[in-house]
Amino acid sequence: MASVEFIKDLCTPALVIDLDKVNRNAEAMRERFQKLGVQLRPHMKTHKTLECADIMTGGSRRCIVVSTLAEASFYADNGYDDILYAYPLPFDKVERCAELSERLCLFHILVDNRLALQELKKRPLKQGKVWKVWMKLDCDNGRAGVPHCDPAALKLAQEVWDTAGVELTGIYAHCGNTYACQGEEQIKAVAQETTAITLQFMEKLKAAGIHTPKSSIGSTPSCSHPVPDMAMLSEVHPGNYVFYDVQQSLVGSCRLEDVAVRVLTRVIGHYPHRNQLLVDCGWTALSHDGGGRLPTGYAIIEGHPELKLLSMTQEHGRVEPISGKLDFKQFPLGSLLTLMPYHACATAMMHPVYFVHSNGTIIDTWKPTRGW
Repeated sequence: MASVEFIKDLCTPALVIDLDKVNRNAEAMRERFQKLGVQLRPHMKTHKTLECADIMTGGSRRCIVVSTLAEASFYADNGYDDILYAYPLPFDKVERCAELSERLCLFHILVDNRLALQELKKRPLKQGKVWKVWMKLDCDNGRAGVPHCDPAALKLAQEVWDTAGVELTGIYAHCGNTYACQGEEQIKAVAQETTAITLQFMEKLKAAGIHTPKSSIGSTPSCSHPVPDMAMLSEVHPGNYVFYDVQQSLVGSCRLEDVAVRVLTRVIGHYPHRNQLLVDCGWTALSHDGGGRLPTGYAIIEGHPELKLLSMTQEHGRVEPISGKLDFKQFPLGSLLTLMPYHACATAMMHPVYFVHSNGTIIDTWKPTRGW
């Protein structure tokens, strides 16, 4: 592609990132937890780029979370260290985890079952290193983790603690249940509950003679509105906040004006008999995440609250008015529409390059890592 100066001249569909908003979002989260005296360990899964990681870590290139080993290797290859692979240890990837553990100063893994611990015992690390293990605690989110009220949780922590060649580094919880919230009050209630459960578990560990582990909770909603008790945690691990999205604004994490990501699309067809426009953004440029549940369908069409992105196939999007007749003269063929995505992580995953701009002038391109 010939070099383009302004985002309005890009070939579409294109993912554009507002660098000023990214910087503001990252800075706000850093300040929030500096004030609380809690270590921020930002999650990389939303953007998976070096440039955005540098912004989120304030240039330290230390103390990050990843969701795939592809991300872990990508960051390790580019001078990052203190990387937490926050995913229940997959047995097909133990050797890759061992190599990263031996190569980096700090590479952490996550376990939530005894069999994973057996796998680690079978592969002792070289150079006198020990596996750095975080135990995943399920604080009523209902995804990975040992249920916090199950005696098996304390038992597993004890077993990790007692295992030679393995160090129990911390307790990790994800309050993904904040995504069911509407507004700051509800978010804070879930954040409070997750924090309390995690801190109670830390007390149980102390009582059992287990003194070293750190504690970490996180989700973008809970970290956007932290409760005072979160100051007693060691770390937090939000990620989406650097971009934010429509979903986060509905949950109450941010305002729509904080959302840093857009997908640009062009009108490619007029269909008056159906009262519809066609655009060149299909699900391959936006994702189907959100299921079209917004009043405006799969996205917010910026500056056009009267329009709805009704449906998408692989490369086509159908747009129609929420009510009444469409004024086709307003949307000539080739004209640009700007979509605010429901879920930035899913939308970013669809793009091989992000166009980074300030006030519409392109200043950089970021290339994410992909795969597992």
